[in-house]
Amino acid sequence: MPGGRTSGKRSGKPTRKLLFSEALQHSRVPSSAPEVHPTTPPSNMVDQTQGATMDRILQEISAVGCRLERMDNVMTSLTAETKSMHLDIAGFESQVTGLEQRVRTVETHLNPSQDRDQELIYLCSMLIDLEDRSRRDNVPFFRFPEYIEGVDIHSYLRETLPKLTGLTFDPPGISKSAQARPQVTGLSQPAPPNHSMPPVTRADPPIPTGGLCTWSIQDGWTRDQTCC
Repeated sequence: MPGGRTSGKRSGKPTRKLLFSEALQHSRVPSSAPEVHPTTPPSNMVDQTQGATMDRILQEISAVGCRLERMDNVMTSLTAETKSMHLDIAGFESQVTGLEQRVRTVETHLNPSQDRDQELIYLCSMLIDLEDRSRRDNVPFFRFPEYIEGVDIHSYLRETLPKLTGLTFDPPGISKSAQARPQVTGLSQPAPPNHSMPPVTRADPPIPTGGLCTWSIQDGWTRDQTCC
């Protein structure tokens, strides 16, 4: 009937619902295709990775232990050096203390001026004795001027000793000592000092033969060629 519903066969034109259903079926993955899952490493690979990591950790721990051991050795060496320095300082301080005590003893029990004067008097006496012996052998040693009775030989030596030895002596001390001592005369033997000292000996150099020979500190043995 016109205007009513038609019954019977459907028309050959596809509907929207049918098209959507077919498109949905084509978009689906076939059931026969394998399903894709996240890949998981095998158990043996996991064990190897964990083992390598543990090895690296153990190596780092061993390296740190070696460094700590070296630091301990260095600290031990520094401690030993410090103890040795303390011992050296203590020994040095004891030596300084001993020297200070000796200086105090010398300052307390000795008169430096008197001791110095005695030593200079003994030195002058030895020089005079050597000159006397050399003149006896007709070979003047120091070539002091001829001894004249009453001449103050100490005054002469006070001026001569600095030239011979390069030392500087205190003139007041020498003068005072010379006044307290009798004047030296001729070939008289000097009086020994109060304290005992070993005798001074000196080997004479060989005397050249021929001609007139003279001896001096500056030139040694010389021969006068004019008289030969």
